[in-house]
Amino acid sequence: MRISADFTAIPDDFSKAAPEHNKVGGRPVVSFPFYVDALAPDMHFLHWELVDPDSIPVCGFEWIHWTVANMPVDALMFDFNDAHALQIPPDFSRTLPAMVPEAVQGRNSTAGRFVGSTDPAVTMRYIGPTPPDRNHDYYLHVWATENPLPELSQGFWLNELLHGVRDYGGTIDQAGIFLTGRA
Repeated sequence: MRISADFTAIPDDFSKAAPEHNKVGGRPVVSFPFYVDALAPDMHFLHWELVDPDSIPVCGFEWIHWTVANMPVDALMFDFNDAHALQIPPDFSRTLPAMVPEAVQGRNSTAGRFVGSTDPAVTMRYIGPTPPDRNHDYYLHVWATENPLPELSQGFWLNELLHGVRDYGGTIDQAGIFLTGRA
């Protein structure tokens, strides 16, 4: 499996400099597009995390920007005329609940006790990069499995996703990319 995007720096529409119509409560909420290629035919579900390891010196922990579990591959867009097999389209985070209700999104770091946001439109969706001190590197890590991960529901925490991947009894494929978010 390979993960890619059409950029190495996350475009403004999906990050700190996003226009106001791409924000909720001043936070960017329109997720960026990416591609999944070379997926083995027996892999039927995708799961991913978008995290900011460069946030550790700033806030003391790795900032969680987006988590998704149990995304059925057959619900994704296939473009046979494109070089890419699967596309996660722009703004997928906000459209996912209506399009693919069996897939679930976890909480991001705005839902944690240090930030305390309560609006699910912000806390249980993609929250774009807003690095306060300098450009940060963001890691998008995707896992593929034959079957869904059990016991994950809307609003799960990242550790629950990681435990689900760790405890999964079947074959797992994984890949990731680093992207830059501008300060």
